[in-house]
Amino acid sequence: MLKEYIQGVRSLSIIGMCKNAGKTTVLNKLIAELNESRVRLGLTSIGRDGESTDLVTRTAKPGIYVYEGTLVATAVDMFRLSDITREIIYSTGWPTPMGEVAVVRARSDGNVQLAGPSMTAQLSALVDVFSSFGADMTIIDGALSRKTLCAPTVSEATILCTGASYSRDINVVIEDTAFSTALLTLPRQESFSEAELDIPMNGKIRFKRADGTVEQMKDGLTLAEALRCREYADVKSAYITGAVTDATIKPVLMGGAKLKGFELSAEDGSKLLLSHDSYEKLLIRGVRIGVRRPVKLAAITVNPVSAYGFHMDPKLLLDSMRAAVSVPVVNVESKDED
Repeated sequence: MLKEYIQGVRSLSIIGMCKNAGKTTVLNKLIAELNESRVRLGLTSIGRDGESTDLVTRTAKPGIYVYEGTLVATAVDMFRLSDITREIIYSTGWPTPMGEVAVVRARSDGNVQLAGPSMTAQLSALVDVFSSFGADMTIIDGALSRKTLCAPTVSEATILCTGASYSRDINVVIEDTAFSTALLTLPRQESFSEAELDIPMNGKIRFKRADGTVEQMKDGLTLAEALRCREYADVKSAYITGAVTDATIKPVLMGGAKLKGFELSAEDGSKLLLSHDSYEKLLIRGVRIGVRRPVKLAAITVNPVSAYGFHMDPKLLLDSMRAAVSVPVVNVESKDED
């Protein structure tokens, strides 16, 4: 059962490697398990979900089934597409293309469609709203490529969904999911204290020198340029605010700076938007990579059935994924996961 991996979690995000990775199946499984355990649940999404037909592939999708007492935050235009009896208990004031996001309490069991807020700060605020109305846990259903949902500032734990819809090649599914897992589960950085990271600075990059001095990288320099400067010869670590991309890292790798023992860190694993090649080259060069707020990846789920009409061997997919990562891996479609 999935719920054993999220014990004590106040907020959970479900994200996918691609569309049709099985997120809705995972969500429904969790909702049912938590209902059996009498966990009071708050439910929302970033983007739209719960429609009966995928709007891109035109394939059938499972609906989102909730139980009486569940709190749901969704745009008001979604009410007419849901079949629950509901009570509006809170208006957020947050507009979406499908109307304001409102919080309702389900007065009956039934299917819902979700269209929650689009900003991570709003999703974080919803966790508190749900809690104020009695929810024990909030589940945020993530949209395609919105891995920022797994940031600890939004959710305490994350489930990553992957499977045959990502690629016809099982090796690609395994390798790319394992790489995403590596980024999401990076360890806590060791160079900067919380107080040092809280120092207000205008720039995106701050350095720490060998003597412990923390300072902002000078304006007008790239990270690669700074690491080649004699002025920064004693810099031992860098913290990057915001996204860490190949555009920043590739010039560093090509620049000839001595990187062995250097620590590169970011806010959390969702901010590391690096290619597999750049990531591996950093490690080969002796760079330590860490984060300020580690992500708790509770589990990975695999879906051997593709929305595009083909299947993978369920046991091979499950066993191969378990061998490639160090977090629990579950096939939620299987009655016997082992």
